Amino acid sequence: MKAAPVLRALASRTGVRQTLVHTGQHYDSKMSDVFFSQLGIPEPDENLAVGSGTHAVQTGEIMIRFEPVVLERRPDIVLVYGDVNSTVACALVCAKLGVRVGHVEAGLRSFDRTMPEEINRIVTDQLSDLLFTPSTDGNENLANEGIAPEKVHFVGNVMIDTLVRLLPIAREQAQLNLPDRYVLATLHRPSNVDESAMLERIFRALLEISTSIPVLFPVHPRTRKRLGDLGLATDLPASLHLLEPQGYLQFLALQSSATAVVTDSGGIQEETTFLGVPCLTLRENTERPITITMGTNVLIGRDMVRLRSELQRIVGGERRASKMPPLWDGRAAERIADLLTGGIVASELEEQSTLA
Repeated sequence: MKAAPVLRALASRTGVRQTLVHTGQHYDSKMSDVFFSQLGIPEPDENLAVGSGTHAVQTGEIMIRFEPVVLERRPDIVLVYGDVNSTVACALVCAKLGVRVGHVEAGLRSFDRTMPEEINRIVTDQLSDLLFTPSTDGNENLANEGIAPEKVHFVGNVMIDTLVRLLPIAREQAQLNLPDRYVLATLHRPSNVDESAMLERIFRALLEISTSIPVLFPVHPRTRKRLGDLGLATDLPASLHLLEPQGYLQFLALQSSATAVVTDSGGIQEETTFLGVPCLTLRENTERPITITMGTNVLIGRDMVRLRSELQRIVGGERRASKMPPLWDGRAAERIADLLTGGIVASELEEQSTLA
């Protein structure tokens, strides 16, 4: 969702040659292939096919397999996205090879270093030459960490670029037999899924919620396995629907029509803010605080009593006032392309060529 608009924006610029590398960190066809298809992303030029593993194994394998690609293709700059293991692994390879790195979605911080993603964000930002931030709090975080301001560019949110482009298509193509009102739920973070007691508490809360409003729950493969191990995925009421993982268009259609969304996903906090849909986040913190201060997001943490009460409030018709964060206008990728092709990078490359 983050790479697609940037790929498209750069493809329209004269003289730009792009290489798309898919690390294979997300490899399940329902969690990977369908997104390439629906987002209009071309076949990757390189597929590292890393697959699953511990954080150390996955990060190490990506580095081992990515380094030969960089050495062979000799890029002027490598763009990395978000905060997954692929992001930090590729940034490390490039930094050691002296290849410049651009980080799309830089500067976000949860200030919780128990989250692997937070470590990935901090390290990637320290290694990056260009930092493209989605919100002004990202600029503030980077300044506080001593990042030179000339490296930092507030461009807006590329996730919203994808949403703006595909929301009409999602609504047109969606052939979903949906209830008039429903709660949409997603879970995937280890703190919610891999801790059996917590997963059971959340699931039982969703069961209780489903007695008053239907709950649609597209289940991440790891989450489904954990539910099965706990014996929680059988004999469910008809009002709690365990769905297969959804493609981007289908899930976007589900989000846009939901009464409320219960999630632990960072991206969904942003999408619901744009859509104006109430979002209840099952985390103690968020690296996207703008979705709380300006958007529709409420942090629930591990408080299932609060989850139930907030949903009762929403179902009863109460809604938080919200407004759109600056530059969440569908043009973030164009700003990135402008900077890369007509601004700082192009001029630096020309200067290097002259010196050579």
